[in-house]
Amino acid sequence: MGGGAAVPYVEHEAEAARYQGTLLEADPLRRFGHTNFATESSGRKSVRLDRTGQFVEFTSTAPANSIVVRNSIPDAPGGGGIEATISLYVDDVFTQKLTLSSRHSWLYGNTDDPEGLTNTPQADARRLFDEANALLARSYPAGTRFRLQRDADDTAAFHIIDLIDLEQVAPPSSQPAGCTSITAYGAVPNDDGDDTDAIQRAVTDDQNGVIGCVWIPAGQWRQEKKILTDDPLDRGQYNQVGIRDVTIRGAGMWHSRLVTLTEPHLARGGINHPHEGNFGFDIDANTQISDLAIFGSGRIRGGPGGAEGGVGLNGRFGQGTRITNVWIEHANVGVWVGRDYDNIPALWGPADGVEFSGMRIRNTYADGINFTNGTRNSRVFNSSFRTTGDDSLAVWANRYVKDQAVDVAHDNAFLNNTIQLPWRANGIAIYGGHGNRAEHNLVYDTMNYPGIMLATDHDPLPFSGQTLLADNALFRTGGAFWGEAQEFGAITLFAQGRDIPGVTIRDTEIHDSTYDGIQFKSGGGAVPGVVISDVRIDRSNNGAGILAMNGARGSATLTNVTITNSASGHVVVEPGAQFTITGAPTSASAADAPPSPAAARRGRGVS
Repeated sequence: MGGGAAVPYVEHEAEAARYQGTLLEADPLRRFGHTNFATESSGRKSVRLDRTGQFVEFTSTAPANSIVVRNSIPDAPGGGGIEATISLYVDDVFTQKLTLSSRHSWLYGNTDDPEGLTNTPQADARRLFDEANALLARSYPAGTRFRLQRDADDTAAFHIIDLIDLEQVAPPSSQPAGCTSITAYGAVPNDDGDDTDAIQRAVTDDQNGVIGCVWIPAGQWRQEKKILTDDPLDRGQYNQVGIRDVTIRGAGMWHSRLVTLTEPHLARGGINHPHEGNFGFDIDANTQISDLAIFGSGRIRGGPGGAEGGVGLNGRFGQGTRITNVWIEHANVGVWVGRDYDNIPALWGPADGVEFSGMRIRNTYADGINFTNGTRNSRVFNSSFRTTGDDSLAVWANRYVKDQAVDVAHDNAFLNNTIQLPWRANGIAIYGGHGNRAEHNLVYDTMNYPGIMLATDHDPLPFSGQTLLADNALFRTGGAFWGEAQEFGAITLFAQGRDIPGVTIRDTEIHDSTYDGIQFKSGGGAVPGVVISDVRIDRSNNGAGILAMNGARGSATLTNVTITNSASGHVVVEPGAQFTITGAPTSASAADAPPSPAAARRGRGVS
């Protein structure tokens, strides 16, 4: 169950490697927000290196010529982050220094307000990890030993290693026939110059039919303004007119990289929008973007002086848009699909049939990909998400649409995705709408919220028809939030105001949950007629297998549901609940026990 994404890399956990250092392990409640390194670690374990000579050594299981290191190093004393090195040895031979950075990590404060945190150091911190990546000088065969070692000149006060990804990256693709390179417009790779004007002119020419498509060759290209369409109403930095009828192709997500150095709120003039940042693309319709990376400059979701993290891809998206093999890091939001109708009514055109595949979204301050403003018939598939700062994947049927009777988010799908370590909110969330579904996904290690949540907070348009959760697997999900006063299950249904009818949960594995396996949360609405079938729940560590809270209303039917090792009971309906659960779960024998999470992940590109 829970196929996840067919990722091209193999992930290796530090705690499963050979190491000399200190093993960090989360406490039983997996407390978050108090500088809890282990809670924010994959598998809730990582390895800390404090002394010269300490190391973590991984043995590869497939050929590899690249490495990604999820790590934590200290912040600067006054905030703002540092850069520091760690030494990479291959089969006991020093190969190179890897540069690690904390410039995009370390947020401080005791509030759970998404825009209430600060970059100014305090006792309690969160968002402790970031990632470094490097293409290596050559390819190494399976069985190679990659050792990250703290040498005498690796001078950070500590290095915490969580995991690495090893990947065999293909050579850069060649320029396709019919495409025009941004170098023809004056862009120069791997220098300090701003290439935005060249990229914008190339995109505009493609949009106007002057060229066949835009080619971004291998190299690092500096982008300091959002790419979009000149606004006929001349609203300056508040331009929200996206590109359309454009194709942009890169040489591969490891090779063609757009990099932004100026923090979004410090960008001035031009066509930037203050909430959408100075990097990436604003898309209105019929746009294809593939095989490139967007590395933003965000450092916080919202802070002093109008600080914002920016958005990698945003806009109306319309019809005919396909985004393939795009890597996004250090944005507020990776992708925000939709604009309010009253933004520019004449341009209203909700996303319809939009597809995202092969996405790699990492280290954001808010959502990974959010489908909103009437998005329909769209899907995210075969994509991976790690360390997002809000829902990794969400459908939000918000009300800011042209016709609330028609423009309801519907028939969207999240299929075969792998989600790891959201440091705020859910792995997958659906807020209202109909015909939306999440199938064949893997969700790991949510810090404080469910792995999957259906909810009517955020004032969505109503749920109707069917909402399907099927063939998903969740490991170590759920948690406590909002001052640690609310405990969330691995799958949580929260009818805060309106009802949530028509829910089916089937063919699902839920393991090692922080609190409940499936939770029906107290709210003003009801959750009637939930169908739960062929579900296995094991190790609800601080809660029940299935819980209906004291203010929950509705009903559920269980068929072929197996629940084992629940701390506070397999099926619990609290006093005061108006909730009926029909059907009794069974208990599995040891022979029926599921594979360990590590074993399940090894079969899907993870070790």
